Amino acid sequence: MFWDGWTDEAGLFVVGDHGAINHFDGAEWVRLPSPAPVPIHALWGTDRENLWAVGWMGLILHHDGEVWHQVHGCVVDAKGKYASVEENTPLFAICGRADGHAWAVGDRGRILHFDGTDWSVEDAGTRAHLRAVIVLDDGRVMASGGDGTVVLRNSEGVWEVLDCPVASNFTAAMALPDGRVLLAGGRYFIQANGFRGDLVEWDGERFEKLFPDTEFSRFRALGRTGKGLLALGDAGQIHLIRKDCIDRLQSGTGHDLLGLVDLPSGEVMAVGDYGSLLVGGSDALTCFAPAIQPGEDPANWSAMDSGTDRQLWGMWHDPEQDMLFACGEEGTVLVHDRGKWEALPPAGTLGIHDLARAPDGGLLAAGQLGEVHHFDGTAWSKHFDLFMDVTILSLWSDGHGQIFAAGDEGLVLHWAGAEWERMPSGTKSALYGLWGMDAEHLLAVGDFGQIMRWNGKRWDEFNAGTEHFLFDVWGRSLRDIFVVGLSGTIGHFDGSRWHITPARARNDLLALTGTATDVVAVGAAGAAARFDGQRWHMDPTGTTAGLRAVAVNDAGRYFAAGDGGTILCRDVE
Repeated sequence: MFWDGWTDEAGLFVVGDHGAINHFDGAEWVRLPSPAPVPIHALWGTDRENLWAVGWMGLILHHDGEVWHQVHGCVVDAKGKYASVEENTPLFAICGRADGHAWAVGDRGRILHFDGTDWSVEDAGTRAHLRAVIVLDDGRVMASGGDGTVVLRNSEGVWEVLDCPVASNFTAAMALPDGRVLLAGGRYFIQANGFRGDLVEWDGERFEKLFPDTEFSRFRALGRTGKGLLALGDAGQIHLIRKDCIDRLQSGTGHDLLGLVDLPSGEVMAVGDYGSLLVGGSDALTCFAPAIQPGEDPANWSAMDSGTDRQLWGMWHDPEQDMLFACGEEGTVLVHDRGKWEALPPAGTLGIHDLARAPDGGLLAAGQLGEVHHFDGTAWSKHFDLFMDVTILSLWSDGHGQIFAAGDEGLVLHWAGAEWERMPSGTKSALYGLWGMDAEHLLAVGDFGQIMRWNGKRWDEFNAGTEHFLFDVWGRSLRDIFVVGLSGTIGHFDGSRWHITPARARNDLLALTGTATDVVAVGAAGAAARFDGQRWHMDPTGTTAGLRAVAVNDAGRYFAAGDGGTILCRDVE
């Protein structure tokens, strides 16, 4: 997950989870050494010799033009764990002035001020979580955050809490002409079972909610283009604001967008979940088109009643019984039986990302916090617990007792009949998808085009020639393997080399599977693509819901699952 970026003529920095600091010099991406392995949330600086980053556990980093140095936070106790001290209060935003003064904000009203020499704490007069900070044209500083909290720092350095009637959780702010400020965020509504976005303007005296009759997803970032203002947020939403009008634009992704960077070329870059990087021209917004309305093209897929509104992240076809299963949020596991979807008892309370056959013929479900659950046909029991905040994202079984699991931070687990063992994978990057020909020939795909290959003894890198994140892998044989990923990336291995195939899709492709005659990939914003043996075709689904999993039964019918409990079926042609 990427949170923010910063750029100059020499290159682009993008920061994110696990201490990720990535630099692009115009030719290639390089992962830079990071002093701490915690999420980095925001960047600000006057130039790359005076560049600051803030993040989790109160982390503050400084870039001197050559390397990144840690100057604050991530204090550990005698046991080597992060200590419960004020200095470790998470920080989420930073901004400053041309003279080098800067302010960083975070949880429990935490505000730190850099005076050009040292960082010191300032009293904001609030204990609310703060998520945004900006410097106004007149030198005053504004911070905002939870429950409509807005605080303003005057020229004497005193903070005042302003009376904002909109109880939104603000995550972004932008200074506008004439002393105005645009605030963006969102609130959780129980009846809607989700977040709704808010845009609020402050004119220097009072707050006004903008576009009150329009329904938005939660906003995360604000930016400027030659066409107007951009507001980004959850589920890939991008809105263009021009005077009193706001238009939804098609981003080509269903992933949450968390930050926006103005590039020296005049283009803008959005960054977000699953390593999303979107680039478009600031004048023409060339990567953003008017949102496609569902139903414009005849759909080859039909919707099914899943019986749930939970997010669905995984699907599995049991070849022995020709049965289909789906899984997702809050332990959700569904089975397709006698033509309809039915819910099994929940597999725990956490999210389930994938399913596989258990060694005894039962069902395994794996997901958040490294938990693996076993279903014996009646009830679930805990099969394995990693006891770490690491998510298992994919399972693969050979059907004969050999099982592999892959996930966050390069996690690979192996079951060979007695117990789960963690394997050295050779990477610390997330691994999203697994596929194997047998227990001695597996592939795992992940961040920045990474493909890891298991040969029965060790994992080695298997370069596909792309820097795009890869989210799934599937093949018919060791000479016929497909991968899919970010921005419609599709790759094919023919036994000798990888070929990156134009998919005619801007949408992220998140999952794929196939038969002896065709291959189907699905992804963000209802995207689907089908390979007929000769070339790829876009395959209208009739939905804009994100599709995160796909499976095919013995009859050649495809099933896709995704956001909001969406399940689609594609009949055999």
